[in-house]
Order: sequence, then structure tokens, then C-alpha cells
Amino acid sequence: MPLHPEIAKALAAMPAPPPGPLNPEAMRAGEESQVPPIAERLPLRSVEDVTARTAAGDVPVRIYTPDDAPAHGLLVYFHGGAFFLGSLETHDHVARSLAKETGLKVVSVGYRRAPEHAFPAGLDDCYATVRWAAGNGGDLRWDGRTLAIAGDSSGGTFAAAVAGMARDDGFDRITHQVMFYPSLDLDFDVDRYASLRENAVGHGLETAGLKPFNAFYLDSGADPADPRVSPIKRADLTGLPPALIITGELDPLRDEGELYGRRLEDAGVDATVSRYAGAGHGFVQHFAWIPEYHRAYAETRAFLAR
Repeated sequence: MPLHPEIAKALAAMPAPPPGPLNPEAMRAGEESQVPPIAERLPLRSVEDVTARTAAGDVPVRIYTPDDAPAHGLLVYFHGGAFFLGSLETHDHVARSLAKETGLKVVSVGYRRAPEHAFPAGLDDCYATVRWAAGNGGDLRWDGRTLAIAGDSSGGTFAAAVAGMARDDGFDRITHQVMFYPSLDLDFDVDRYASLRENAVGHGLETAGLKPFNAFYLDSGADPADPRVSPIKRADLTGLPPALIITGELDPLRDEGELYGRRLEDAGVDATVSRYAGAGHGFVQHFAWIPEYHRAYAETRAFLAR
């Protein structure tokens, strides 16, 4: 189906990007300027900024408690942003909605970003924070059952990579992994996936933009052949936690997410792939106010309740 009319309207109203090379500082400032004031954000029982003291160093995290229950399952969330954009603030609304809709306590990770921090700094922060959450269950009032990880876009890359790193280390506490339109193959050869050609232009994220947007990460030492960078290149997917992969019909990254889901299933992993019609990249972050796309949160809740 064509792009959802509300998404098409929003994209048509967006100004053209400035000419010249990407400027991380300016782009980050532009994102932060769009964050609504706290009074306008979804209310929860509590939202607290703390420092996770981890094996990777001190990591800023934001903890979202949805209600007054004495204990909660945990969901560690990694924001998107092509590894150089995004923050605890720009994705605060996603973390709030995840906490509200799933009933889990969400730990949002303020990981180090490229280009200031070379690979694997951000990934190490994410993995170390998951280990920190499991090791501090008493302070977090964890129920000891659900320990899920989730991420959108490049945060979905981190979720898949963290799941693999945990399996390799024998850390078996992760119960679920959720990936919203993940970037799982950072080799952007357009012949690799039909969606890179079919959805190349006109739906928000464009195929021609993938290389420059990911260049800050790749130039920092992230090798696309490394499964920690391109999780789809992991040879052995057995033993990974159950996965929910949500894709957008009109996203250039659609096919790699769906292929990864099939590869997980072939490896004996309980994997669900759910494609959202009329959606491009980023629809959970930007367009979850549209009822058809807000359903992604309900689908996540049902998956995490398994």
C-alpha cells in the first residue's frame, strides 16, 4: 500500500536538509530542540536519572517505573539515531510508552555515540548496562523474571548484538529481544536486498542516505563484516532469546530485518516478524500517535508477556 497519508503529510512539511556534509552537533541540537517539556510528556509513577556503574564505565541511564507495583520485570532500551544521533531526551517518549504499555520498568541507556567515541564504546555500554541491571535487581525492584532488551533502528542493531554477546559469554538472563525496524547489515550494497531498491526514495529514510548517516560509526572502527556491527552476519544464531522484529513495509531496511527473523527461526529461535503496512523507517519513534502504528506497543506487550 502507499505511504500512510499522515506520514506523507508530515514528510511533505519537513524542510530540505542543509547542503554539505552532515554536522553531528547541529543535528543533535535540532533534535533536542523538538523535545517537549516535561509537563507535556506521558506521566508515569516515576522517572529517575541515575548512573550505572558498569564494567564499561559509568553509563547514564533513565529509569521509568510505570506504576506502584512492588516489583517489575525489566526492559533495557537502546535508542536509535544511526549511532551518532538520539539521546535519553529525544527518545524519552518511546521509553515512557514502552513502560506504560508493557507494565515493565524501562532502563533507557545513554550510551556513548560516534564519532566522539570509537566502536565498540556504545555497544559495550549497552551490554554492560544489561549486566548491571541483572546484578542490581534488588535496587531496581526487579521481579527476577523478565529481563528484556529492545531498540529501534540502530538501537535494534545493538539489541541483536547484545543478545549475541550475552550468549557467547554464557549470560543467559535475557528473556526477550525486541527490534523495531533494525539495521542488521551495515553493508549497504543495494543489490543485497530488494527493499533497498524498492523503497529507495520518498518514504523518509532513503537508501542513498544510509552510507553517510552510518559513516561516523563505520569510520570509528565498526567493520560491517563483524557480527557485532552487522548481526545478520553471525553464523550461529542458536540459543538466542525469543525475538520480536517489527518492520515497515516501505522501509529500505525492511528485508534485512525480515531475513534475520527467518534465520532465527531456522536456528530454532522463537521469532516473530511483524510488518506494518504503509510505514517507512522510524514510525514507532515519530508516528506512534497514529492508531495503526501505536499497535506496535500492544504487540510488544503481548510478546513480552509470553
